[in-house]
Amino acid sequence: MNTVISSRSRELVIGPEQPFCVIGERINPTGRKAFQAQLQAGDLSQLEVDVAEQVEGGADALDINVGDPLADEVGLMREAIAVVQELTDLPIVIDSSIIEALEAGLDAYEGKALVNSVTGEDERLEAILPIVARHGAAVIGLANDDEIPMEPGRRLEVATKIVSAAGDHGIPPEDVVIDPLAMPVGAEPRAVTLFVETVQLIRDELGVNMTCGASNTSFGLPGRHTLSAAFLAVAQSHGLTSAIMDARNEQTVEAVRATDFLLGRDEWGTRWIANYRAKLAAAEASSAG
Repeated sequence: MNTVISSRSRELVIGPEQPFCVIGERINPTGRKAFQAQLQAGDLSQLEVDVAEQVEGGADALDINVGDPLADEVGLMREAIAVVQELTDLPIVIDSSIIEALEAGLDAYEGKALVNSVTGEDERLEAILPIVARHGAAVIGLANDDEIPMEPGRRLEVATKIVSAAGDHGIPPEDVVIDPLAMPVGAEPRAVTLFVETVQLIRDELGVNMTCGASNTSFGLPGRHTLSAAFLAVAQSHGLTSAIMDARNEQTVEAVRATDFLLGRDEWGTRWIANYRAKLAAAEASSAG
């Protein structure tokens, strides 16, 4: 089952036989005091830097989150979507917990967006899914409702409810991407094994595509990039098809590209070899200069 999203001029296919989809997470004010202050002042100039770095790092899509309690998130989302569409042709993931901001972003977007996100509570489903359907978008569904379940079976239940509710609103299963909930392994030693089991259940029972916040797993631990790279390789081998992750970090991006090659999703290593040669050429040009 493939999920297809698009920008004005580029289509992106997410699926179990496709290369892993890297969704760049950088356009987000969480933990970025300077960016928070800029958003509060209505300043979106940082987007030019953030977009360029993620494109250079190999992102396949970009997540846009401009949420700050002291900023005009609705107006900023509308403007940010317009700005990013002029900076890149990568498809966009519109990310907000504010329904009006999601709708503003969808109104401004030219293409088929991925909406991040909806949860399993009835009121959230009824508020967000009609907007997604009206704009012909795809949606990320978090496998939690009024609680965050740890057991894979409960997460599957919530995911099934979201896929079913989406269908009731005319959104097909291929346009629902489930987030199986990556949790910090530093707080729960079983976090990754439970996540992987959830991924397998969703893959076998629902067949939909899946994503997660990759950096959640390593939160609070040393060597976060190494842990994220290992986590993504493991999760990818069990059925995870995309992740919201730091596209600027070479180690994590190369981990998923290497896994694509090893799992047969980069036939003959064409993409892997081309990327290696491009980096080698860039390094040689830099040293020669």
